[in-house]
Amino acid sequence: MSAVDAGLLLLRAALALLLLGHAAQKTLGWFRGAGLSGTAGMFHTLGFRPARPMVAVAAASETVGAVLLLAGAAVPLGAAAVCGTMAVAGAANADKGLWAHRGGYEVALAYGVTAAALAFTGPGAYSVDALLGAAEHPWWVGAAAVGLGLAAAMPVLLRRRAALRRGEAH
Repeated sequence: MSAVDAGLLLLRAALALLLLGHAAQKTLGWFRGAGLSGTAGMFHTLGFRPARPMVAVAAASETVGAVLLLAGAAVPLGAAAVCGTMAVAGAANADKGLWAHRGGYEVALAYGVTAAALAFTGPGAYSVDALLGAAEHPWWVGAAAVGLGLAAAMPVLLRRRAALRRGEAH
């Protein structure tokens, strides 16, 4: 067992399990989460419209990204889903600063950067991608994955900004 491959497996598993927990907080209310209704209320306050479907999209993106990263399957695609979702989450908390204890974007940044790093490194030898011969790829695949995630976040962020400008929050 290579130390790098073991480290990549640990990193993928940790990020994936945290993302799955994050999605379960949003939708099911597990782990002291607000559940679908409570999270929809928070999303509405933050300017995400329509709130309930936006919660479902966020949770689905986190779940799909987490499952792909955990399995090490289509890792650039899974990383793109996580990067995009975390860009939206981070932007929603940007006005509170970096640190999570103040409601900031620290967690979204950590999850997003970790996913981006995995998009560049690939999943390592202990992965579905490795079994398929696709664990290693050129640097630009990682860059494209991050770019795809950020591009997918833009319509959501622009829609939120428009809702906030119209005074639809709160």
